[in-house]
Amino acid sequence: MPTPDFVLALRERIGNAPLWLTGVTAVVTRGTGAERELLVVRRADTGAYTPVTGIVDPGEEPAVAAAREVLEEADVVAEAERLAWVRVLPEMTYPNGDRAQYLDLVFAFRYVSGTPFPADGENTEAAWFRLDALPPMSEDMRARVDAALSDEVATRFQR
Repeated sequence: MPTPDFVLALRERIGNAPLWLTGVTAVVTRGTGAERELLVVRRADTGAYTPVTGIVDPGEEPAVAAAREVLEEADVVAEAERLAWVRVLPEMTYPNGDRAQYLDLVFAFRYVSGTPFPADGENTEAAWFRLDALPPMSEDMRARVDAALSDEVATRFQR
C-alpha cells in the first residue's frame, strides 16, 4: 500500500499540514567483489530508480520496517547488517498538497532469498544491478547507496 493507514487517518484530522514521519531506506546487496549487486526498484509514481524506501509504522522497529518494505515491495527477504546514515530530509509537498518531513534511516542489508519483482504496485520494476552498472539515480538516492556501501563502521550523522 503506498500510504500507510495510520498516515491516512492522521491526514483526516490535520489535512495538508506538515507531518513528521520516520522513513527507512534499505540498501540490499548480494554477492561479493566485482559480482556484487544492488536491489533497485523503479517507482510507479515518478519512474525514478531507487533502493527500497518506506515509512515506519507506529511502534515498529526501524530495521524490521525496512525488512518488511523490502519483502512487500520486491518480494525479497533481506537482513539488516548496519545502520549507515541518520538524517532529516527537507520538507516535501506532494502533488495533492500534503506536506511531510522525514527522519530517514539508511540501512545496509544483506540478501537472504527471493527473486525480485514489483510485488505491491508501488513499483514497476524490481531487479538486481551490478554496482558498476547501476541505473541513473538522483543525487540523494545515490548518496544513500554510497553511505550503505561504505566501509565505515560507525553510523553517519548530519551535523
